[in-house]
This record gives sequence, structure tokens and C-alpha cells, in this order.
Amino acid sequence: MTYCVGMYLDEGLVMLADTRTNAGIDNISCFTKLQYFHVPGERMIAVMSAGSLSLSQSVINMIQDGLPDPETGQVETILTVPTMFRAAALIGEAIRRVHRTHDEAMREKNVSFDVSIMLGGQLAGRTMRLFQIYDAGNFVEATRDTPFLQIGDHKYGKPILDRAVTMQTPIQEAVKLALISMDSTLRSNLGVGLPLDLLTYRNDSIDGIETCRITEQDPYFTMLRERWSAALQAAHRDIPPPDWKSNTNPGQPPLNR
Repeated sequence: MTYCVGMYLDEGLVMLADTRTNAGIDNISCFTKLQYFHVPGERMIAVMSAGSLSLSQSVINMIQDGLPDPETGQVETILTVPTMFRAAALIGEAIRRVHRTHDEAMREKNVSFDVSIMLGGQLAGRTMRLFQIYDAGNFVEATRDTPFLQIGDHKYGKPILDRAVTMQTPIQEAVKLALISMDSTLRSNLGVGLPLDLLTYRNDSIDGIETCRITEQDPYFTMLRERWSAALQAAHRDIPPPDWKSNTNPGQPPLNR
């Protein structure tokens, strides 16, 4: 299992992925799920993947090798596509090609076709964009109303993002929220694990990329996990108990059991 989150902000992009792959209880490995393609002054395109590692690696290799444009017939790669929309379409076509190649054999082995890709970035002179591409090759785009996307096991990390992330969120605050979201997932799902890969990108900069790998020994992430846990415990202790439980409200009928 995997958890990846991408945030689409006025200031830029935040993309965070775990690195755990799980092919059984005794076969747990670490693989990078976040990578980026950068041509200085021209483009910065980052991708994160979830689902079957073999399928996602096939897709990523295919978009680097190239596929023919359906209109012109010219081979396009992730480094030559003219727009971010075409980059999303290229990944969608790569997923469909991988599906045509492997789906029948996978079904014979009772293995589901499971892959999803998150794509974010910008080409010089064009708009920064963030997409989520599904296993059918179709995709959706982050908007001002929905400024973050998730792939993999997203349910544990979603509540904090729903409450706190907007387009106006500064990148540094967004990084903090992404890490809290990841910590919630790490605590509830053993299929998601450290180390983490983080990328931030400044809007309209093309070369304004920062990346880091966060391990168990990272002092900031350790501090964040401890303080967030303590804050949650303090918050629920500070909320008054329900009055029906203490019978302090004589006008309230007893709770039926």
C-alpha cells in the first residue's frame, strides 16, 4: 500500500510520498514513488505513483521512452510534451498500453490491475497544474475548490487536509499539514512507511525545486509527531463531556440503550 499527497497552492506545489511496498507480510521493501523531470529554465514535472509497483514502473519507463501523439504521430516523452495537459494524457495512454499488455495475464493469476499516478508541474510560460490519473487512463485536475489530491490509502490523512488546506496556504504550512496527514496514515496503516520523499516547487520559477528524504531520525518530523499527538490528546480533554452522560441537565431525557 502507498500514501501520496499533492497540494496545489498559490505559492506552488507540495508533493509527499511514502516509500513502502508490500508484496506480503514477509516481503516489505523500500522504493521511491516520487520522481521529477527537470529541464532548467524549461520545465519541471513531478510524478508520484501508487498501486502495483511493476505497473507503475512500466508506466514511468514508457513516458520516458515516448509514445506517438495520436494527432501528429510524432513520438512524445515527458520531456517533450508541450503542455501539462498533454503530459497527463501521455501518462493516461501509457497506463492503457500497459493494461492491454498485462491485463489478461494478470486476470489469469487473479491479480487486479491497480495503478494511479499523480502529476504536477509547470512548463515555462504556462500555468502550473496538478493532475490525478486513474487506472483507466482518465484524469482529474486540482482546482481552487479542491486544492489537494491523494492517491493510495488516503482515508486516514484526509480529515486534516479537508479542514486546513486552501489555495492561500503558504508552502511551509502546507508541508507541515502534509506531514501531519502522513503521520496519521503511518499510525493507522502498516502498509505505509518511512522514509518519506518530499518535493516543493515555487510557482513560475521552473528551477525553484527543493527535495528531501525524511527518515526515522529526522528531528523535525519526530517533533511534529510528538506535538501533534499531544495536541490531539489535550484537545479532547479540554472539550466538556456530554451532559447526558453526567445527568447534569435534568431536562434532557435519558439516552436509550
